[in-house]
Amino acid sequence: MIQVLAGLALWSGAHALPRVAPGLHARLGRAARGVVAVMVVLGLMIRGYGAQDAAPRFAPAPWAWHLNNLMVLVAVYLFAASGMKTRAAAWLRHPQLLAVALWGGAHLLVNTHWAAGLLFGGLAIWAVAEMALLDARAQIAVASAPAPVGREAAALLGAGAVFILIALVHGWIGPNPFGAMS
Repeated sequence: MIQVLAGLALWSGAHALPRVAPGLHARLGRAARGVVAVMVVLGLMIRGYGAQDAAPRFAPAPWAWHLNNLMVLVAVYLFAASGMKTRAAAWLRHPQLLAVALWGGAHLLVNTHWAAGLLFGGLAIWAVAEMALLDARAQIAVASAPAPVGREAAALLGAGAVFILIALVHGWIGPNPFGAMS
């Protein structure tokens, strides 16, 4: 549990650094971001999560797996849409953070053990809090020109491909993203 909590604290602190200490953030530069991300995500969050008791507290409803996968697919699309500056990204204020919140909530539907609640719930709460903090200090942006339809299609196709890749990796490392197939 300590590793997961430390990972969440470092994740939150690293993302708050540009607002809290912009000078230090600028001095550390882009190279530090990758090192911190690898340490936090791979080292603390994933290892800490894997080391926890994964005994489910209750069985998720059968429909929860379908809703989980739909929410993750939408989250992957929102993340892609943000990077590609699509219409959805222009319409939503924080598509990447909304993607993290959806992803975390989706995982809470089907992972019913304490470590899941801590990791996925913690990241979802972080994303919602980050959106609130950004909204509290940001000016309302003027809507930009709509993105070309081709960019929307590329984001949708890319999201579908990444979702399939995520499902394959999940199957490879152990957790079946489609629930118990019986």
